[in-house]
Parts: sequence; structure tokens; C-alpha cells
Amino acid sequence: MARSALQAAERALTMRWLIVFLLAFVLFNGLAGWLRKVGLGRLPGDFSFRWRGREYFVPLASSVLLSLIAMAISALV
Repeated sequence: MARSALQAAERALTMRWLIVFLLAFVLFNGLAGWLRKVGLGRLPGDFSFRWRGREYFVPLASSVLLSLIAMAISALV
């Protein structure tokens, strides 16, 4: 019984992270034009590709940079 509860908890945690990743991906794609004007999205490690007539934006380096900024702000507060 405890094993199935542990597996259910692990699945729930995995689903939460999958949802967070998906929402971040959608948010970055929606804000891609504005982020490029600011300078994010042009860092080494940021990828964009076109598939089926639509451009997708995968901002790996920008995500790391924004995470470091958020971590620094949270450490100051």
C-alpha cells in the first residue's frame, strides 16, 4: 500500500513539473517578439526553429539568466 502511494506522489510531482515546463514554453513563445527587443532570445544557447510554417522559440540560456535574476532578487528580499 505504501509503495503505490509513493508511486502516485512521484507521478503527481512529475506532472506538476511537466505542466510548469509547458506553461513556461507557451509563455516564452507568446512573449518572443518582446523578449527579442529586450535582448533575450539572442543569447548563445537560445534556439528558434520553424516547423510546419510556425516559428518556435526555445530560450535555454535566457531561462537560466532569468532564473538567476529571480534567485538574486529572492535572496535580497
